[in-house]
Amino acid sequence: MHPSFDLGFTTLPAYFTLLMVGITAGILLAHREGLRRGMDGNTILDLGLLMMVCGLAGARILHVLADGHFWDYVHLCTDPGQLKGLALGGGRSCASDAQCLSAGLGDLCDQATGLCRQQRDCLRAFKIWYGGYVFYGGLLLCVPVGLWFLNRRKMQMWDVADLAGWAVPFGLILGRMGCFLAGCCFGGVTDGPTGVAFPRFSPAWSRHVHDHVIPTAAAQSLHVHPTQLYEALAAAIIFALGYWRYRRRRHFRGELFFQFLALYAIFRILVEFIRADDRGEWLWGMATTSQLVSLPALLWAGWVFWRGRAWPLPPEDDHPGGAADEDSSIDQGA
Repeated sequence: MHPSFDLGFTTLPAYFTLLMVGITAGILLAHREGLRRGMDGNTILDLGLLMMVCGLAGARILHVLADGHFWDYVHLCTDPGQLKGLALGGGRSCASDAQCLSAGLGDLCDQATGLCRQQRDCLRAFKIWYGGYVFYGGLLLCVPVGLWFLNRRKMQMWDVADLAGWAVPFGLILGRMGCFLAGCCFGGVTDGPTGVAFPRFSPAWSRHVHDHVIPTAAAQSLHVHPTQLYEALAAAIIFALGYWRYRRRRHFRGELFFQFLALYAIFRILVEFIRADDRGEWLWGMATTSQLVSLPALLWAGWVFWRGRAWPLPPEDDHPGGAADEDSSIDQGA
């Protein structure tokens, strides 16, 4: 766990930094491939920047509303005292605000209880650098906004969607590695060879202390599934498959986007069963927020593949690369 990068003159949060690097790299790679196919490079860059903003906004909104932290954000503004206080290591009582800050447990020391607490912050929900995102929230906002933008620019939307079919999982690779460094999105306890123990004050450590499975003096959490790395690996596989097929052959416009949608939905449904962090519970605790969104996404992708060639390519676009392929990629239409 390495939650931040110390540059000497400033400190950058590891998760947010790697997330932004991943998104930027995905946009630049999509821009390069779009130019190779004869697309308008400026439109792709404009779309990428718009999707970056919408993705962060949508992911943050769904986190606040559906990840089980809504009332925490409300209480942080109205009455921070309602939030649970945290004790220092070994169950020690705090004596100063500095102790709480250095331990990463809060901003203030409640002298009456000896617990560390957060100070009032009515804008915490808008401070995206603190982390707290749900990928599907970003996707749900990006899809309609992206389609609207491409329609206004009169670009073939599903050709551009095929770029997203591998550029988005490319960005997710670094984003999930940032999750691992931050310690969030951790999995359940395991005795398997992939198990990882996170250090004191990490989210996994705090959960295990809260569940009374380790003492507050423990130096690290129990070994847990590194689900962040599982997701990074899955994103890498989806990216490699999508990019390989993009450089060779598509059967219909939008195919790679729906391939990504289906593969990610299947993986996300499965990995949610071994994740142990707070991520919202629905249907009487039988499904998480991401599982609830994954199911219709998978059904949508399945319907498209079952119907087949919903947005067929012209005959000359069946050949990978070449001028004919590049010319057809900028045809107008849905």
